[in-house]
Parts: sequence; C-alpha cells; structure tokens
Amino acid sequence: MFQSFEVTARPEQGPPRLVALRDEMSKDALDGFLIPRADAHQGEYVAPCDERLAWVTGFTGSAGFCAALRDIAGVFIDGRYRTQVKSQVAADYTPVPWPDVSLGTWLEEKLPNGGIVGFDPWLHSAGQIETLEKALVKTGVTMRAHENLVDRIWHDRPAPPLAPAKIHPLEFAGESHDSKRARIAEELREDDHKAALITLPDALCWLLNIRGADIPRNPIAQGFAILHDNGAVDLFMEASKLVELGDHLGSDVKVHPPSDLVSAVDDLTGPVRVDKGTIPFVLSETLGDRAVFAGDPCALPKARKNDAEIAGAAAAHLRDGAAIVELLAWLDAQPIATVRETQVVSKLEAFRRNDNALQDISFETIAGSGPNGAIMHYRVTDETDSLLQDGQLIVLDSGGQYLDGTTDITRTIPIGTPPKDAAEAFTRVLQGMIAMSRLRWPEGLAGRDIEAIGRMPLWLAGQDFDHGLGHGVGAFLSVHEGPQRLSRISHVPLEVGMILSNEPGYYREGAFGIRIENLIVAQIAPELPGADTHRKMLNWRTLTFAPIDVRLIVTDMLTQTERAWLNTYHAEVAEKIGPRLSPAAKTWLDTATAPI
Repeated sequence: MFQSFEVTARPEQGPPRLVALRDEMSKDALDGFLIPRADAHQGEYVAPCDERLAWVTGFTGSAGFCAALRDIAGVFIDGRYRTQVKSQVAADYTPVPWPDVSLGTWLEEKLPNGGIVGFDPWLHSAGQIETLEKALVKTGVTMRAHENLVDRIWHDRPAPPLAPAKIHPLEFAGESHDSKRARIAEELREDDHKAALITLPDALCWLLNIRGADIPRNPIAQGFAILHDNGAVDLFMEASKLVELGDHLGSDVKVHPPSDLVSAVDDLTGPVRVDKGTIPFVLSETLGDRAVFAGDPCALPKARKNDAEIAGAAAAHLRDGAAIVELLAWLDAQPIATVRETQVVSKLEAFRRNDNALQDISFETIAGSGPNGAIMHYRVTDETDSLLQDGQLIVLDSGGQYLDGTTDITRTIPIGTPPKDAAEAFTRVLQGMIAMSRLRWPEGLAGRDIEAIGRMPLWLAGQDFDHGLGHGVGAFLSVHEGPQRLSRISHVPLEVGMILSNEPGYYREGAFGIRIENLIVAQIAPELPGADTHRKMLNWRTLTFAPIDVRLIVTDMLTQTERAWLNTYHAEVAEKIGPRLSPAAKTWLDTATAPI
C-alpha cells in the first residue's frame, strides 16, 4: 500500500527533545529558536528529513511552526489544526491560534526585555523574516540567522531524498520545456530581468517537464534553478537523480551540484526576479539589491492549464470516480459496526490500484468517522482506528496521482441513521457547494471576491468552517497548488484553465465533521440572451463525478434550482461513471443517482 497506519510522532517524545534543544540554545546564548514546517524550497510538503516540527513537538499538520523560548514553547497552528494539535503535543507546548496571534506580537509579550531568537536562514523566506523584523523593530527582540539547532540533536535524522526524476510526456504536458523556457524568458526580457531564481520544486518540474518522487504523495524532484533571459537554465540537483532522463533536458539546461547554488547566485549580475514568499532568506541576502521581488514567473503559467492538461485531468477524474463508486457501493453493503476506518482507506486504495496509470495517492486519505471527522486533516493510525458506528458520519477525503492528472474528492457518508442536526448542516454545506458550482462571475475577480458564495447557507444558520473554500490543484503535481485559491486572503485573479477545489464543510468538535468536495476548472462562460456582451464572464466546469449521498439531504431545505442542479449532476455521474463499474456497483449507482 501507499498509505500506512503507523504512528509517526507521539506527544511524550516532545518534552525531552525540547530540553535538548534548550540546552543548545543556552550554549549559543539564544533566547529562542524557530522551528518551521518547511524545507529550503519553501513548499507546503516536506521530506521525512525535514519534518523537524513533528520531530520536536509531535504535531504532524501540514502548516505551522514552533517558537521555542527558554520558558515557553508556542506551537502556532491555523484553524484547520486547532482540534488536532490538542491530541498531538504534550503539556510542555502551548498551542497558539495563528494568524489570529502573530509571531511578532507573541514574542513581544513573552520576551518583554528583549532577546535573541535564532532561525535557520534556509528554512524561512525573505518575506517571513522581513515581516517579523518589522513587527519587532521597537521591542528589543533581535532575529539572528543561525545554524539549525534541531539538526544538532536529531541524531537518527533520515537522509535527504534521491529518487530518480522521470520525463513527463508531451502528450500530458501539452507544451515542450523548450517552449516553456522561451516563453518565460521573453517575459523576463520584457521586464528587463536578467534571470529568475526558481525555488519551488513543482515550478521547476513543470518548467522542465519532469516529475520525481522526493516528497511522499507529490511527484516532484527537489532542486533549484536559475532561468536566464535567453531561456537557458542552470539546474542545481543531484546528478544521480537525472540519469533516467537521457537527453530530455538538452544542451540549454546545465546541471550543477546543489552545493554550487550560493556561489552561482552570488555571481549573477541582476536584476534577478525572485518570489519574496518562497526565496530562502540566505539567498535573498546573497542577492542583496539585485533581487527584484516580482513573484515566481512559473506560478501563473503553471496554474493556467492547457488543453492537454485539462483533458488529462478530466480523464483521470472519470477513472478515479469509478474507484470511488466501487468503494461507496462496497461500504453500503457491509453490516453496520463491522468496518473500521483503516479498512475503508485500504479498500479505496485497492480500487484505485486497478488503474495502471496510478502512481501514488495524492495525500494521506482522510477517513474520519464520528468525532474523528471533526479533525479536518485526520490521519488514521493503528491506535486511532475506529469502528464505524450507527448514527455516525464518515468524512472520506482522498485523491490519486495519475500520469494524466491529480484528483482530490471528498464525500460524507452516513452510517445508519444520521442525526437531524447533522443532516441539516450537510444540506447547508451542499447548498454552498452547489452555489459555487453554478456561479458566473466577471473576469478579473479573485478568490476573495467570490468565496463567500460557498459559505452563505452556513452563515445564515450561524455556522462556518475554518479552512478556505478551495485550493489550486496541479497537473500530475502537488494536490495543493498556488497561487490560485478560493479564499478570503487570495488576491490572485481567477483565469481560464485554473483548476481548484470546491469544498465547503462544517465541523462540530467531539461529534462529527462534514465536507463535500469536487474539483472545478475555470472556463469562458457562454453568453446569455440579452446579457451585456461587453463584459467577459467566467464559470466553472465540474471535473469530479461521484454521487453525493442523498440520505443526508433534507430535501425540503433545497430550492427547485438546487434540486435541479443535483439531479442533473447525478444524471451525468450515472452516464459517465456507470459504464466503468462492476455490475454490483452499477446497480448501486443507479439507486444512488436517482432523481430527488
């Protein structure tokens, strides 16, 4: 299996490691040290050797950091993890609701007489340190770039990944890497930039049409690149990872050992385009005033999927949808209180593995029943594995990495008879998902401008959820992709070809969770009779096809328009997925997609 269920971190491991870390702080006259969940590439996902935050604290979420001071250690987590962190860290650590409480404010309060706080300059971006130093300017607290103290005490730290890179075929990429490099180099010349520093591995892999396996669940190869204004690339990656590429990279891409990166950056004449949010502080300091903070030049081209990438994603979703339906039909056939969460995860992966194009799952499958469903990023282990009980809901959030696309789908399923308040909340979540799916909007709007559409039915009932409505998704790349988001903090205009998730939810701690998620792609909306033809409009095309459980719907709460959308969607599910199923699953699907 791709997924395992072992416990990877325990709360009791944290306190002695914190003691050892504080000993190192004392040796180096530091009053604090920052431990982010980050690597030198500043991506969301990290290799086991970079799981420093989990190793020190026990917290395994995908975002957060620890500020370890001599008498307090704050674990900063956002709304997705405020339930999870309670069970993962020992009492020696203090959860801090972030970004409600900023690190600067917290340090000012905890170090009222000032102090020196160390940080690894490879693991923090230039933007992060700039923001923090501005917040601390009048506090007497000083930030100091420093050797990583965690690495001093982590004696059995895993080795860095060296998985081989592979060619991403043109039939799936839709554009050669020669064309991509030339296109972005032209943009650099137009802006009078001599080069761009590429730090995010998914951007690098997209640019060069390669994929890798350095990060679990993410088909990326870690490395850095300098893209010059003539289209040439200096690639800083271990040569052993590139042996299977043959002559794919060509003569315009020169490979260098990663140890040469700093000197190569130092030799650049500038101006050099960099992304302030992802460039490691050490490289920003190396560039000095030669750095131009203009964003990663690959970010938007990568987000705007071309026809081949969209076609691949659509095809992958149909095959993935068939696996989902086989699982749902199997689950429905099992007697109540006979199935455990781990069995659901294993069975779903087995159905997905029937597709030879599957390379991995796209993230650890979330199968949270009852109270576990309220933990937004719940990962079942052998110790937390629960039996699905009558009256519970199970949140099933999963996806696959296929050669032609990346999938991500969530369905919430009732076990037996669901509580009335859970069904009402589910219906509101569904109404929000339908509202976003039906939306038309003027070109130029960003995620922050439309995200509330998916929350309104919950808001009207005094309910909400503490995660964004949707994230970008890569093309056989990271399942979480920027810069596009359906979020109140996203300023990036939504454009044709961008794939995003549409996933409103509701969570009641200690009771249940609800989430419904489809992937959608932005496209030019057809003109409406009598509409203002001078205003270009966009709308969504749904990529995900799997039934939404009607047993959780309070049908009287739905409008006629909402009911019509659901019936039309279910008719498409039956048409597109039905022919791909086993006879038993096809029979189940016919019932599950019957009109309401």
